[in-house]
Amino acid sequence: MPLAGLLALATAGFITIMTEALPAGILPGMSADLGVTEAAAGQTVTVYAIGSALAAVPLTAATIGWPRRRLLILAVAGFAIANGVTAVSHSYLLTMTARFVAGVVAGLLWALLAGYARRMVTPGQRGRAMAIAMAGAPVALSVGVPLGTFLAQLVGWRFTFGIMTALTLALIGWVLATVPDFPGQARADRIPLRRTVRIPGVAPVLVVTLAFVLAHNVLYTYIAPFLAPLGLAGRVDAVLLVFGVFSLAGIAITGAFIDRRLRRLMIGCSGGFAAAALTLGLAGEVHWLVFVGVAVWGLAFGGAATLLQTASAEAAGPAGDVAQSLVVTCWNIGIAGGGVVGGLLLGGVGAGALPWAVLALLLPAIVVTVCARGHGFPSPAVRRERELAG
Repeated sequence: MPLAGLLALATAGFITIMTEALPAGILPGMSADLGVTEAAAGQTVTVYAIGSALAAVPLTAATIGWPRRRLLILAVAGFAIANGVTAVSHSYLLTMTARFVAGVVAGLLWALLAGYARRMVTPGQRGRAMAIAMAGAPVALSVGVPLGTFLAQLVGWRFTFGIMTALTLALIGWVLATVPDFPGQARADRIPLRRTVRIPGVAPVLVVTLAFVLAHNVLYTYIAPFLAPLGLAGRVDAVLLVFGVFSLAGIAITGAFIDRRLRRLMIGCSGGFAAAALTLGLAGEVHWLVFVGVAVWGLAFGGAATLLQTASAEAAGPAGDVAQSLVVTCWNIGIAGGGVVGGLLLGGVGAGALPWAVLALLLPAIVVTVCARGHGFPSPAVRRERELAG
């Protein structure tokens, strides 16, 4: 297992999520420095997601033939430039442009990471390799963003973005030293986007990705207003810490069993998340029950990205990178859509409706996962048959 190289990929994912999510914790200082409202500063997260959603598919298709390490380094360098500009910019328009660029390179990077990790190891290690490479995301959410927010309160948000720029530059050297290069896909081997979507198993994975991420962001985006009526307005940090710790546990469990139990793990994640939503909907002001629901939610969410990207890669085969770009697009649509749907519910029927909306969104994800036993989320027997045939 080429651990140093896989950890470099995980650090790239860490920087991606840190860049995306950090503004949520530093909105007051950021809005004051840029001379805009907190709502306007919050759009730095939205424009990032839009950049990822718009760029993932066309950029992946345009660069499918490029050498993989060169493309990886260019994507990482894009983060260094975008975060560096964000750290020094006093213009709201320039900051938003930098954030959009960061989102664009994030869409390319996420589409690249999964296939890269799988090519670095033997077939029997692919699931574990992807779990390591994807570990940067939950670490960023559980540790990086709270730490970055705390640091921003001490020394300023610009300094925090400056540190991320320095870390990104160091990562370029790390990639050069530890990550092997692979050729891009030959023109004759490329599968067009339309044919990729029609490959058996790809569409079910995309449907589950969209439903799962949409459900997650309906609640996660508005966790503070959801907790306030329950008497936990002052415990949001503790709730998010529980979520983050159990997310790390979820990705560890996924890494241990994904090569043999992908289908069961995905059903368990969707079912566990649904059980957590039900618990949160019924918990009321029973605080320990809220924490239990959040813990189960974190456990279910932690390994979801690895499971969905692995399922997509296995279903798509040679079209894996294009399929990953579609997963990234669905993921970012889910992020943006979760904010919209959750906001409408919050302003309409109130925060108490959020977990019930999550439950409703997860039901089709569970049904599609269970039904996709032949392609998408194949049963162990089907996977064995394919391994023998291969």
